Amino acid sequence: MDFIDQRELTFLLYDWLGVEELTKAPRFAEHSRETFDAVLETSRKLARELFAPHYKKSDREEPVFQDGSAKVLPEIGEALKAFAEAGLFAGSFDEAHGGLQLPQVIHSAAMSQFFAANIATSAYAMLTTANARLLTTFGTPAQIEAFARPQIEGRWFGTMCLSEPDAGSSLADISTKAVPDGRSSLGMRYRLFGRKMWISGGEHEMTENIVHLVLAKTPGPDGRTLPGTKGISLFAVPKRLVRPDGPLGDRNDIALAGLNHKMGYRGTTNCLLNFGEGERFRPEGKAGAVGYLVGQPGDGLPIMFHMMNEARIAVGLGAAALGCRGYRHALDYARTRRQGRLPGAKDPAAAPVPIIEHADVKRMLLAQKCYAEGALALVLYCAKLVDEQAVAQGERREEVERLLGLLTPVAKSWPSEFCLEANDLAIQVHGGYGYTREFDVEQVYRDNRLNPIHEGTTGIQALDLLGRKILREKGRSFREFLRLVDGTASRAACHADLEDHAAKLRSFWSEIDGTIAVLSELPTGEALDDSWAFLPAFGHGVLAWMLLDQAVLLAGSSRPDIEPSFAAAKLWALRYFYEVELPRARQHLAYVGRRTGLLSGEIPTAVL
Repeated sequence: MDFIDQRELTFLLYDWLGVEELTKAPRFAEHSRETFDAVLETSRKLARELFAPHYKKSDREEPVFQDGSAKVLPEIGEALKAFAEAGLFAGSFDEAHGGLQLPQVIHSAAMSQFFAANIATSAYAMLTTANARLLTTFGTPAQIEAFARPQIEGRWFGTMCLSEPDAGSSLADISTKAVPDGRSSLGMRYRLFGRKMWISGGEHEMTENIVHLVLAKTPGPDGRTLPGTKGISLFAVPKRLVRPDGPLGDRNDIALAGLNHKMGYRGTTNCLLNFGEGERFRPEGKAGAVGYLVGQPGDGLPIMFHMMNEARIAVGLGAAALGCRGYRHALDYARTRRQGRLPGAKDPAAAPVPIIEHADVKRMLLAQKCYAEGALALVLYCAKLVDEQAVAQGERREEVERLLGLLTPVAKSWPSEFCLEANDLAIQVHGGYGYTREFDVEQVYRDNRLNPIHEGTTGIQALDLLGRKILREKGRSFREFLRLVDGTASRAACHADLEDHAAKLRSFWSEIDGTIAVLSELPTGEALDDSWAFLPAFGHGVLAWMLLDQAVLLAGSSRPDIEPSFAAAKLWALRYFYEVELPRARQHLAYVGRRTGLLSGEIPTAVL
């Protein structure tokens, strides 16, 4: 079974997003549909043959802490080695850095197949590519050669080290410090001291080196670290010291202090790392982990957001992929599992029907289809915006950048929340079998449950969307987005069977616009109290727009390669979403700005 429907993927890429148009830009001129298809087929094959087979085994046989290191299942390393040999680490990087210079949207489509097959193994690749991309963007030429290229080649892996035991999402409160240690050919050198928590891929022996990107505070003029985020800088801290034009040096002063045991992603090592412990490892005879400043002092957080935003979209993609996998499992099970008879059937001797014939099962499958395929469309759309940003110029480039910024918190959180709901429905379709380990949907749900927390919780994404991307900008990017919605509604209104949907879409976005107007008059704190309800409503509105945009494309097409059954399925999904999901989103929107106290920060803590 393909965990990502190949017909759906083809439609999204070539029909809806029109990715072949990208090859007209000089950046992607060396590519064609043939090269895109070759990458997608290679990914599909590797995902099926090397990633999927150890999906359940890596869940049962978690990494273990042994001799100061983390030991992982051998099949994980074998799969990632094949991934590297296929050039997939290098996929979307510039040719100047050893990459294939593929569009990000094609890379994301390829990764969706790996995420669906085995998200825990794929996480190592996702983090490595995001790490290397940050370095190619902000690193010096020497840092790119020393730290990024080995990751692009897949010889080394990379991580991001932000959180600490006492400072999770509140990065202003980190205490890891970096002390100047002179200059080197790789830039300003520092010694780091502190503890980092929840570091995915933080320790293993699958590669000869791991590059950690570490946030730490540098001392001010008086030798003390600055409060808040002003003194936070970013450092490239290798597991083993790097010698330009030479072999790897000694082990850096980084110690694995423990492994975290999560409910999902169990094949991904998740570590507590001590930097500068100075007991087992003392590079050059001194305590402190050797790190190299990336960018300018004090710019650590803005630079790190480059990797965090890429990771956020990747988290959304992983959630969508797991939603697709759960849906495909549930659909296959519902077609083959026979149980019960339809209401009104009087003959007890009649054979049981496949459960897909039951109305409630159809409802659950249709909901999964909307959530999973809608989420996949959302994330691939954002990936295409990354490509458009890379080739656009002037005002158009800035407009695309604003649109991508607006949709990033939605692309991270909406798939994470609603594809988890899709996985919940997949378990329900399986009945009692669904929550047993013998059937995959139980593990798929556990894996996906991590994604609403990964790379910033849903609540944090809601604050980002409403506070930073809408209210702080005074709605500029929101207004630009509304023009896209209006364009789709205008085209849909020209088709009799879509005219009602066009009116509903306009009405819904008019309500969101009115809600924003109310919130813009409130003090910031009060305006953001209900962001938790605003985000899912906004996300539903985005999905309603995308589903209608696809329906317009199908309604206006007479191409023989678009099967009637495929188009009909799309239209039923559209109808379900507008009749069932949009009213649900309106309920969330109704909370926003009402200032009841019950649903805001006014709740007295003493009553809790």
